[in-house]
Amino acid sequence: MQTHQYEALIVGGGGAGLMAALYASRGARTAVISKLYPTRSHTGTAQGGIGAALGNLEEDRPEWHAFDTVKGGDYLTDQDAALVLAEGAIEAVIELEHLGLPFDRTPEGRISQRRFGGHTSNFGGKPVRRACHSADRTGHMILQTLYQQCIKNNVTFFDEYHVVDLIRNGDAVVGVVAVNIDSGELHVFHSKAVLFATGGWGRVWEVTSNAHTLTGDGNVITYRRGVPMQDMEFFQFHPTGIYKMGILITEGVRGEGGVLLNDRGERFMEHYAPSIKDLASRDVVSRAIFLELRAGRGIKGQNYVHLDVTPETVNRYLAEAGESRRITGEYIESKLPDILDFCRTYLGVDPVKEPMPIQPTAHYGMGGIPTDLDGRAVIDAQRTPLPGLYAAGECACVSVHGANRLGTNSLTDLIVFGLRSGKHMAQYCQGTDFTPLPSNPAGEIEAELERIRHASGTRKPYELRAEMQKVMMQQVSVFRTAEGMQEAVNTIQRLQDEYRNNLVIDDHGQRFNSDLLEAWELGCLLDIAQVTTASALAREESRGAHSREDFPKRDDEQWMVHTLAYRTADGGVELNHDKPVDLSLAAKDERFKPKERVY
Repeated sequence: MQTHQYEALIVGGGGAGLMAALYASRGARTAVISKLYPTRSHTGTAQGGIGAALGNLEEDRPEWHAFDTVKGGDYLTDQDAALVLAEGAIEAVIELEHLGLPFDRTPEGRISQRRFGGHTSNFGGKPVRRACHSADRTGHMILQTLYQQCIKNNVTFFDEYHVVDLIRNGDAVVGVVAVNIDSGELHVFHSKAVLFATGGWGRVWEVTSNAHTLTGDGNVITYRRGVPMQDMEFFQFHPTGIYKMGILITEGVRGEGGVLLNDRGERFMEHYAPSIKDLASRDVVSRAIFLELRAGRGIKGQNYVHLDVTPETVNRYLAEAGESRRITGEYIESKLPDILDFCRTYLGVDPVKEPMPIQPTAHYGMGGIPTDLDGRAVIDAQRTPLPGLYAAGECACVSVHGANRLGTNSLTDLIVFGLRSGKHMAQYCQGTDFTPLPSNPAGEIEAELERIRHASGTRKPYELRAEMQKVMMQQVSVFRTAEGMQEAVNTIQRLQDEYRNNLVIDDHGQRFNSDLLEAWELGCLLDIAQVTTASALAREESRGAHSREDFPKRDDEQWMVHTLAYRTADGGVELNHDKPVDLSLAAKDERFKPKERVY
């Protein structure tokens, strides 16, 4: 078994991991470990833009961005984090520009910006152009830019190494264990600090925008080593996924003027968000679509509605709104090339000429590994950091997204908090020594992988995964009830028992054993499904992406708190609701105090 030693280890090669690695490498010997080639990470699928109050096309301010973030998060957002995000976004986007990211430009040469759902001027006024974009390939451009910069800065990459365990020696975090996918060998990585940037876990659900690799590895690895998960009941369903496939159609389509239509040809968002209409926050739009479908107003009675960005339709609504702007087919081709290609390839639909069939799709986790503003993992309601452990990006929960993330804020989050985490890691590594590895640091995970490899049951991983995804989609998606979630709890418990006692895989070899690693990932997904459902069942209110039909109102008196979920010795879930939401901005400005959200 090979052992490697680096001061700072980054697990995950997406935008958060690469930003953290770039800044950590300026003060510590740094390595990135990724189960993918880094530029294949899921950040590359982010389309429409990164939010920053640059004010290049109209007046904008960081405090307005912070307000929209708090309001969009249905007031579960930690307000100190919202302000750090909004203020740090400006510096971070300009930094990306200086690093070489090819943003779209205004005629004057400034970074171009477009509208996005939930982003407004003047504390909830009219929609504002805040999303900085590179066509509809913004995430792809971020990945390419940061990867090149990390190579320039001599960051070491271990590509196609699948991290499967966190190594602790007492209270110290001392490294990770990874499988070399090519050889099947286990490698121990010894370090002073570890940052997880492993992305989301959308594969818990049946219809999702997430790639097959998004299985919540980092969250479950740390969870099994005593670190809680926070606010896992809040998982966002993006309103516009391609029908049946879940592939995302960016909010930038609506930012460019696209409208949602039901079977009657009605722009139904006028009924649900009269002021901001199709650019309301994602939870509001997803619920509106779900209610339209439930009322039988899906297209031709099917389980989808239309998203229409044809110039004829968009220009008609622009004229009705009194706007002078008009669009052409050529304009749409230039602004949304990937979206047009997706629809033409997968649906046989040309969005310049006809509307796109869409439905809500499981998209983004607001919860994750709890952290402070510098990315340090915290382990209790008192925000006590675990020395040497960091997290950033979607797998982390600094609670900047609260109960519902605004569009563009995922890219802003990973850049702003990836940067802060990398800086803090470098400082931490400079001030501490290596803690020795424990004896046989890979023994436990080696035994678990061998159990899976030689399991002699009757159930294949894909069968268990399909059952989990189906019950989660039916009972723990856009709308939820206690009865439905209890059914999910029972199903997940049965699937976990079968995973432990009745599993079988076909490939017993070493090299490129995706059968083995996907089975291990299934264990992660089942743990996350268990925590998500337990957390959602306990929260007896509706807030943001968590909509209880049996508790339809938000309850600030009882539930203005975060959920911390701990793994018990017998594999159960223990919940703690003692961690309050930070309301520091509300203490200074009445406009940040929790109130009913009106769009």
